[in-house]
Amino acid sequence: MSSPALARAAFTQGAIAILPLSLAVAPWGLLAGSMAIEANLTALEGQGLSAIVFAGAAQLVAIGMLKGGANLFSILLTTLLLTSQHLLYGLSMRPVISELPLRWRLGLGFLLTDEFFALTSQYDRQQFNRWYALGVGLTFYIAWNLFTLAGIVLGRNIPHLDQLGLDFSIVATFVALIAPLVRNLPTVMCVAVSLFSSVLFSFWQWETALVLAGLLGMAAGFVCQKFSGARA
Repeated sequence: MSSPALARAAFTQGAIAILPLSLAVAPWGLLAGSMAIEANLTALEGQGLSAIVFAGAAQLVAIGMLKGGANLFSILLTTLLLTSQHLLYGLSMRPVISELPLRWRLGLGFLLTDEFFALTSQYDRQQFNRWYALGVGLTFYIAWNLFTLAGIVLGRNIPHLDQLGLDFSIVATFVALIAPLVRNLPTVMCVAVSLFSSVLFSFWQWETALVLAGLLGMAAGFVCQKFSGARA
């Protein structure tokens, strides 16, 4: 097989691998699009969030805070905390992509999501295939934007679409991503504390509860890792 054929095969393999997760976040994308309309954003602004920001939880929180009248600093700080795990993802993947050309590093960095990391972080430098990673990231990006567009269209015709319980997909998606990784005590503690904290702080706004639960979960996992000597 020629090199272009190998690249196409790897790209296709990545696109197929991400399809289940792409479909799983369909309700999430519909919610992002419909909430943008509910928050009085234009269709272009709502689609632009998915096209440029490309971060589901951050988009939902930002839209919710805009709808609630939050100021710009609060929105930026909250979304920064919510997406802080991407810094850790980037540091973890740096050894395998550091030798790629700049255009590849920038492109894959933009496409880096929880789902992307879950499917590509298992490979070392010898096993990592840039075309497979591109297939994963680009397919998920296109799916997310299509679902957002559908949410915008539906949001214009079906009022209060955000009250239909579509946010269940957020929990379902992260359970599917995290479950295979729960293999040691630090990870178990991180997940357990995050879940307990999200319930404990549920009387606050959900975006605040999510940030606090995530921070406490990471802290618990770090402390447990230090004491146990296990690797999370």
